[in-house]
Amino acid sequence: MEKIVSLCKRRGFIYQSSELYGGWNGFWDYGPNGAELKRNLRDTWWHAMTRFRDDVVGLDATIIMHPSIWKASGHVDTFNDPMCACKSCNKLVRADQAWSVLEETRWFASLAATFDPASTSCNEEKLRKWIPRDGSQHAPNLALIRDPDAAFGRIAARISSGAPLDVRDFVQTLATSDPASGWRTPCPHCGGELGDAKPFNLMLKTNTGPIASEENVSYLRPETAQAIFAQFKNVFDSSRVRVPFGIAQIGKAFRNEITPRNFTFRSREFEQMELEFFILPDEAVELICGSVLPFTEGMDLSEPKPNWGWEVWHRYWLKERTDYYRSIGLPTEVLDFYWQSEADLAHYARATVDILFQFPFGCEELEGIAARGNFDLSQHQTHSGKPLEIFDEELKAAAANLDEKQREDFIQKTHANRRKPETTIEETRAYCESLFQGCYIPHVIEPSAGLDRLALAILSNAFEEEKVTDAKGKEETRTVLHFHPRIAPVKCAVFPLLKNRPELVAEAKRITALLRRHMAVYYDESGAIGRRYRRQDEIGTPFCVTVDFDTVGENGPENQGTVTLRHRDSMEQTRVRVEDLIQILSAHLAP
Repeated sequence: MEKIVSLCKRRGFIYQSSELYGGWNGFWDYGPNGAELKRNLRDTWWHAMTRFRDDVVGLDATIIMHPSIWKASGHVDTFNDPMCACKSCNKLVRADQAWSVLEETRWFASLAATFDPASTSCNEEKLRKWIPRDGSQHAPNLALIRDPDAAFGRIAARISSGAPLDVRDFVQTLATSDPASGWRTPCPHCGGELGDAKPFNLMLKTNTGPIASEENVSYLRPETAQAIFAQFKNVFDSSRVRVPFGIAQIGKAFRNEITPRNFTFRSREFEQMELEFFILPDEAVELICGSVLPFTEGMDLSEPKPNWGWEVWHRYWLKERTDYYRSIGLPTEVLDFYWQSEADLAHYARATVDILFQFPFGCEELEGIAARGNFDLSQHQTHSGKPLEIFDEELKAAAANLDEKQREDFIQKTHANRRKPETTIEETRAYCESLFQGCYIPHVIEPSAGLDRLALAILSNAFEEEKVTDAKGKEETRTVLHFHPRIAPVKCAVFPLLKNRPELVAEAKRITALLRRHMAVYYDESGAIGRRYRRQDEIGTPFCVTVDFDTVGENGPENQGTVTLRHRDSMEQTRVRVEDLIQILSAHLAP
């Protein structure tokens, strides 16, 4: 990870925000190559979601919206993480991440090394040497540092009690001054005791209007999804779409993360790429089609069918998203899939699958695909007082063919299959009567991905250091980013073999101008040709074109008008005609 971070700064991918003033934790700026990489990822996602489909439209909503939206969605009351404050330095640590953050610190590793898990004992001599070194320097508020003898007494008593002891128990014992109040986790920043966990709302507050008051409090959006729900009816009425259809959005979101960490993976400002795909409730599908097609392993998900229920749609979007990752260079082999258990699921979700990627710091979520039911639209309908139901003529016509007994049987079946046990038969009857009139609130499948996380995954997956032998037989290390050509910041670099030969420079610049109409191109004439290749390898440029003496006909007419095309991954070099360059390169850049 350190090598990737270093390359990102050295080659203009990602910089620490406000680095001139010491940096700003949780915020990152994208340099020239990083900006191009993110733009390419945005474009591939947008094209896959909207340009290549007839059933998805786009939205670009504001970052600051009416605060009632966040009250209705539950963010004001429940969008919390458990937070602990250090009793010594007052810094905040997310409670459920305290140990993982702690284990990344230098002082924890050296302290843990003084513990022998086999014998569940500590090496007192090594521990006493640790105190004035790493301890006093990096964890000055650890209870062990403040009163070593008392800490040794506690650890001896705990070991002699015969209770099982692991490295976390060992560290907590050395970090707790008063065991009567419970064993404490040490603060990663100073070693002090962390207090009890308390809920901490992650939304960033601001004020709209000239006066900062409670009446003018608003929020920077923590997700892009709620804007889609709030504008659902406008989009539906103005776009001539029919359910099933989706609304896609890419945009900034903000979360006041307690402990931003792992480079750009967990930041306070980030970009989301979200789709809310609206589908008919299964009961409406049953009325129209006679039955709902259940999901079975191996079923054909290539083309949506009218009788699909929410479960098949959920699997369909998992397939679509997996296909997308494959198209940009993240095959299934580097991904993992975690199906959330009942205990993990949000209260409104029927199923959620997380697409995971093996980052250098661990296997973490890249995207979540959730079946959200009709929770969001129902909440906004209730809180706003505005109807968000839609009318479906086909549904009403299908229900009109049912006699009284069939209607009653349908109501009883729907009630028997209710998700919420507290739902009364009267509520079920009212819901079904609305369906019989052709009205319903759509359900939602939500694929939600983080653009910054995706960029980091792409960088991590593409990064390689390999041993290569140059033309003189000398072995060297080549750093290369194996980006898929579609997302590489620069598609092709063009070099004149020598910068002091005007005819070579003129032809190279002509070819650069020709290619720039079709793709991102970089012109470079400085340094040895091998060094220029290495610079392009480091930023992931898939192709390099070299203009040499054959190109301008100095070595005879047989190769005049040809250039050397070098392939990044294989380092193979071939002669191609200049007029064929656009066609050859474009074939590699096509979806």
